[in-house]
Amino acid sequence: MTTIAETPAPLARVRGRVLRKLVRNPMGVTGGVLLLIVLVAGIFAPLLAPYPPTEVHFSTPFQQPATVGFALGTDDLGRDILARVLYGTRASLEVGALSVLLAVVVGVPLGLLAGYWRWLDALVSRLADVMLAFPFLVLAVGLAAINGGGLANAAIALGIAQIPTMVRVVRADTLRLKETDFVLAAHTMHAGPWRILGQHVLPNALSAIIVQATVIMPTAVLGEAILSFLGLGIQPPDPSLGIMLSDAQQYLFRTPWPGIFPGVALALICLGFNLFGDALRDALDPRSAR
Repeated sequence: MTTIAETPAPLARVRGRVLRKLVRNPMGVTGGVLLLIVLVAGIFAPLLAPYPPTEVHFSTPFQQPATVGFALGTDDLGRDILARVLYGTRASLEVGALSVLLAVVVGVPLGLLAGYWRWLDALVSRLADVMLAFPFLVLAVGLAAINGGGLANAAIALGIAQIPTMVRVVRADTLRLKETDFVLAAHTMHAGPWRILGQHVLPNALSAIIVQATVIMPTAVLGEAILSFLGLGIQPPDPSLGIMLSDAQQYLFRTPWPGIFPGVALALICLGFNLFGDALRDALDPRSAR
């Protein structure tokens, strides 16, 4: 029988505590502001971009930043760098979101099953260990090479490469939660395993899942940039931050701006998610609650 101190707090109270801790955390505020800027830039890219990202201006190549009509300058083909950065940010967020969705949809159920039933644990854990034996980028590059280029294929490759990590996080939390008093009390009331997993284990494991999603997102964004840089991700002429970096390396010493701005965009995306993820982890940690 659970005591008052062991009873989970109401959802509204938990949300209020998490929001208060995030607002009081400078890293959380900084990460949230960066994420807001990145999300606005990606979602509203068609409205913010002054030109289509593939529109070529042969008469104005290698324009410097702050040039009239080209706020961030142009590349070797005269394409507007601001428009390509905005659309590249949008593509990175799409790939990251799809990768997180795939990792959650596949990894969470497998982690729950492996943590709750010991006979499944050996099978799922060994499969996850085999996938984790390969470095993340090696596995992603191999899957992308098999599936071919494109945004969807890049997202699938990166999502599959992140599944083992999600499985291990959810499995560890399930092993911990199934020994708690409220789960044992549900057993004594003859609750079925699916009800215990759905009503007791999964809701209490959501904090770990959310934090892990904030870890997967920047990794997937960097992975997409690397795949596109190698020609295995988004294919030209579609804009991508990785493609922009690949194109800019040819004339980096002549004009560095086409390579600097997509690099800064990648850094802001990853920094925003990392700062916000660390702050969210601290805010969701029940040991930090009074």
